[in-house]
Amino acid sequence: MSYIMVDIESDGPIPGDFSMVCFGAVLVNEELDTTFYGKLKPVSEKFNPDALAVSGFSREETMQFDDPKKVMLEFEEWIEKHSKGRPIFISDNNGFDWMFICWYFHHFTGKNPFGYSSRRLSDLYCGLEKDTFAQWKHLRKTEHTHNPVDDARGNAEVLLYMKKEMGLKISFK
Repeated sequence: MSYIMVDIESDGPIPGDFSMVCFGAVLVNEELDTTFYGKLKPVSEKFNPDALAVSGFSREETMQFDDPKKVMLEFEEWIEKHSKGRPIFISDNNGFDWMFICWYFHHFTGKNPFGYSSRRLSDLYCGLEKDTFAQWKHLRKTEHTHNPVDDARGNAEVLLYMKKEMGLKISFK
């Protein structure tokens, strides 16, 4: 099994009505050097300017991004190439990130290589600390920039920290 840390940026709160602007993924291993980055053309006319601003892109820029089907097929190929066994989706906020990735995969490719489940980094950390309010973001080494590859890498660094320093029993193959 391979853990793939994912982060997305969107122009609104839900997929379909709004669009995933871009996303990044990092294969979780000691090097954190195997990454994927996709920028996707909007799937809807609707967008929230404040949500879009977080991504750092303008609406005009996003209209020039890649076809979402092409990006999702390339991501599927990347997962197949780099994942040993079943890929495990993990993110900072899987309720949000997973929703977009799952919708885009099913909508554009007819299936999701991650299956039907995901993991939330924060819940793992809170469980290890035995504190549902435990804070972990200070453990990132890579700055949180809203570039989704940077943000996924920072979150993967925390997962590695939990393995090395906190005794999280997890295998990266």
